[in-house]
Amino acid sequence: MLICPLFLRANDYDVNGDGNVTAADVTALYDYLLNNDLTHAATCDVTGDGTVTSADVTAVYDVLLNGIPATPVPERLVGGDISMLTKYEQGGAIYKDRNGSTIASILPYFKQQGWNAMRVRLFVNPENASDEHKKEGVVQDLPYVKALGKRIKDAGYALVLDLHYSDTWADPGKQTVPAAWPSNDVEALKDSVYNYTKRVLQQMIAAGARPDFIQLGNEITGGMLWPTGQIYPTGGAPAGGSWENFAAYQQRASQAVREVSPSTKIILHVEMHNLNQPSGFFGNCESYGIDYDVMGLSYYSAYHGDFANLNTVLSRMEVASTKPIMIMECGYGYAWALPGTNYNLANIYPYSNEGQKNFTIDMIAALKQHSRVKGLFWWWPEANEFNIPWQNQITSSWWNGSLFNNNTGQAQDALYELKQFIE
Repeated sequence: MLICPLFLRANDYDVNGDGNVTAADVTALYDYLLNNDLTHAATCDVTGDGTVTSADVTAVYDVLLNGIPATPVPERLVGGDISMLTKYEQGGAIYKDRNGSTIASILPYFKQQGWNAMRVRLFVNPENASDEHKKEGVVQDLPYVKALGKRIKDAGYALVLDLHYSDTWADPGKQTVPAAWPSNDVEALKDSVYNYTKRVLQQMIAAGARPDFIQLGNEITGGMLWPTGQIYPTGGAPAGGSWENFAAYQQRASQAVREVSPSTKIILHVEMHNLNQPSGFFGNCESYGIDYDVMGLSYYSAYHGDFANLNTVLSRMEVASTKPIMIMECGYGYAWALPGTNYNLANIYPYSNEGQKNFTIDMIAALKQHSRVKGLFWWWPEANEFNIPWQNQITSSWWNGSLFNNNTGQAQDALYELKQFIE
């Protein structure tokens, strides 16, 4: 079995090694698949999934039709989920560096600090969300995400698209079927997942915002599209749900990704409320043959415990699957405890600029003990209500884990530490 890097470089599409990507590379793949011609065996695994199949042919065709991605994806990623950036900019937020100087444009500034990837969430129809959820940040419809995604790609970042498969927040406590989709018809829901995923990718690509990575659901530890797709992560399911249904929804979603954008890597994203949940989830995904590329994990010490807990979970995930791991969400408060805090580490990391910075430094050191952790994303780093009149506030409450101070617009020191993850 061929072993290739997770993240493709542009020359990975040049199967025959002549310096160009042409129909000759497709021919080389067919010679391998049909005639067992091993001349170019070392470069035939274009998708990097460990096997050579028709998906590799599709990947080369995709490059021939749409061009080689302009920005090669780095081996290690660091950045944040900046899904609200457009709203803060429209509201007139002023961003400053840690010395108090105004930042002219935030996307280039993040790049200057060593960030190389950004994540954006997408809801099916956020107009159906409650007013409460809209004021929490449920505003990202497809036109919004296409525009922000293109800005991210044009700025030279890798793009992670986070599909919620819901009109509102999808997380371990809720995975609500979109209002326009059938709620209990499994076969119809399979088609809805496939058609929606396909349509989103086609429109993102047409807009110049091809995702480099895509999450097929957000924090799906307990499944997706409840009740039929609800599961227990370590096995079994509550009444009305099943692992068979969940796996079928995932397979239809991944089928759409492989057909429309074979170069886009698939992430399955979970969180942890006990140390066995993530490993049990991915172990079951392997058993059910779910097609994906990356294990994604949320880590908030306030809810998930200290770095010893994180180390235990990562070690168990490494046993459950051989795939790479990314921390899709993380954060730490700079002024007060996060709502619902279960693990208060303020005696080690005070709720302050310095405490947030030191938490970040130590978290990165812990992650670097695991060579298969390839990505780190801060949740909502762009939150900044500075210079926005209170009556026009973007969200109903401030995110205290931002990397900008909502009162002053000034960058937190932790922002400048994240690049250590890839250095």
